[in-house]
Amino acid sequence: MFKQFINKLARKSWKSESADYGGSNSGNNAVTSGSRNAVSGRSNAVKRMSSAVFPASVVSGIEPLISFKDVPNQEKQNLFVSKLNLCSVVFDFDDPNKNSVEKDLKRQTLIELVDFVSSGSAKFTEPAIAAMCKMSAVNLFRMFQPNYQSTGGEAEVEEPMFDLAWPHLQLVYDLLLRFMTSTSLDAKIGKKYIDHSFILRLLDLFDSDDPRERDCLKTILHRIYGKFMVHRPFIRKAVSNIFYRFVFETERHNGIAELLDVFGSVISGFAVPLKEEHKMFLWTVLIPLHKPKSLGVYLQQLTYCVTQFLEKEPKLASTVIKGLLKYWPITNSQKEVMFLGSLEEILEGMNMVEFQKIMVPLFRRIGCCLSSSHFQRASRLRRSSAVAASAALMANSVPVAEQAHLLWNNDHIVNLIAHNRQVILPLIFPSLERNTRSHWNQAVLNLTLNVKKVFSEVDEELVLTCQDKFEEEETKLKAAAEKRRVTWERLEIAASVQPVTRNAAILVTPTTTYVTG
Repeated sequence: MFKQFINKLARKSWKSESADYGGSNSGNNAVTSGSRNAVSGRSNAVKRMSSAVFPASVVSGIEPLISFKDVPNQEKQNLFVSKLNLCSVVFDFDDPNKNSVEKDLKRQTLIELVDFVSSGSAKFTEPAIAAMCKMSAVNLFRMFQPNYQSTGGEAEVEEPMFDLAWPHLQLVYDLLLRFMTSTSLDAKIGKKYIDHSFILRLLDLFDSDDPRERDCLKTILHRIYGKFMVHRPFIRKAVSNIFYRFVFETERHNGIAELLDVFGSVISGFAVPLKEEHKMFLWTVLIPLHKPKSLGVYLQQLTYCVTQFLEKEPKLASTVIKGLLKYWPITNSQKEVMFLGSLEEILEGMNMVEFQKIMVPLFRRIGCCLSSSHFQRASRLRRSSAVAASAALMANSVPVAEQAHLLWNNDHIVNLIAHNRQVILPLIFPSLERNTRSHWNQAVLNLTLNVKKVFSEVDEELVLTCQDKFEEEETKLKAAAEKRRVTWERLEIAASVQPVTRNAAILVTPTTTYVTG
C-alpha cells in the first residue's frame, strides 16, 4: 500500500514539476539511455527498490540512485533535483523496524547530496533552488507536541527530548546549511524561495525540545541573515515578536538562548552611531527579557547582547541600569544574584558621567542587597544546558549579600565608588553597620568588615560621620519604639478600668491555646 501511494505521489509530482519548470520528454531521451548504461552494474533488487519506493519519474529519465560522477556535468542539476524530490518522502520513526531499508536509502542519498553541494561544482539553477527549499520544508517544518510539564520557570531538571527522526533531520539541516553557504547559490534567485513564509516557519522550529536541532537552526538563521540582506529587517522584527510573546504572554520557549546567540553576532555588526530602531530593540526587547523566571537559561547570551550595545554606545549604560532596577526581583533571591552579576559587568565598562546619573537609586538597591538575609538552595533550572548549569551554580552557592559585597573586588567599580563616596556611603552605611552587629552568615560578616575598612582607608572622617548619624538614627528609632510601647500600655490600662458600655469596643486579653492531638 505504501509503495502504491508513493508511485501515485511521484506521478503527480512529475506532472506539476513539468508544468512549473517547463521540462520536456524529448530533451531527456539521451540522458535516459546514458543513465541506464551507467547503472547496469547495480543489482536488480536495488533497481526494483528505487523504482517502487523512490520513483525515477521525478525527473524524466534519470534514476535517482545514480551517482553524480556517473552523469555528465550538464545533467547533474537534473539529477540533483531528482534526488531532492526523492528525499521529500518522510518516514515514520516511531517504529524503528518500519521501512528500514528505505530509510537507509534516503540517508545515503542525503549524504550524497551533502557531498555534491559541498563540492560547489556549478551554479544552482532556479529549479534546483526551488526543489531544495521544497525538500527542506517537507522534512523540517512540522508541529511540535505540547510539553505540558514545561512551565518555562524554575523547576526540577527535565531531560531534553530528542527527535527520533534525527538521523534524517541532521542530514537535512547539514545539507541546508551547506546550501546556504555555497557560492553556487545566487541570492537574487534564492530570495524568491527563501521568503518571509519560509523564514517564519524556520523560526517556529526554535521551540524544538531537541537541543541539537536548535543548535543547527541557530547556525542556519545566522547564514540566512548574512546572505539575504533584504530579509534582515523582517528577521529582526519576527524574532522581536517571539521575544514579546515569551516575556509578556507565555514565559515558555525553548530557543530564547539560541536566538539571543544569533543576535549577539548581529548586534556586533551594527554601525555606529546606532540607529533609533536598534536602540528600541535594546529598550523594548532585551531589557524586558530580564523579567521571566527562567532568566538563568539565557542570562549569558542576554548579558553579551547588552554589553555589545554598551561597547558601541557607552551612554546607554545608565538607561540599561534603570531598566534592571525596574525589573529587579524582590522575592526571588536566585534572580537577585544573577542581576548583581550582570550589574557588575555593566559597571565595569561604565564611565564616571553615566555612573553619576544612576548612582543614587542604584546604591539604594545595593544597600538592600548588602543586608539581605537570604541564603536559599535554589531549585534546579529546567534545562540542563551549560548556560543554565552555570547560572544555577552561581545562584546555589552565593547568598545575595555576599554577591553584593563582591562588587568591591572590582577595581574599576571601587574607583567609581571612591570618587562619589560622599553620596554613596550614607546610602549603604546602615546596611553595613547592621551586618556587623547581627548578620548570621560569617562570610558576609567578614566581607562587610573588609568593605568598611576600604572606606576607612579612603576617608575615615566620612565613616565616623556616618557612624554618628547612624547612632543618632538608632537612638531616635529606639525612642519612638519606647514611646509606642508606653502609649499601648496606657491604652490597655485605660480600657481595663473603664466600665463597658453599649456599643463600646472591648479589649480582649489574648490567651494561650494548647492544641492536643
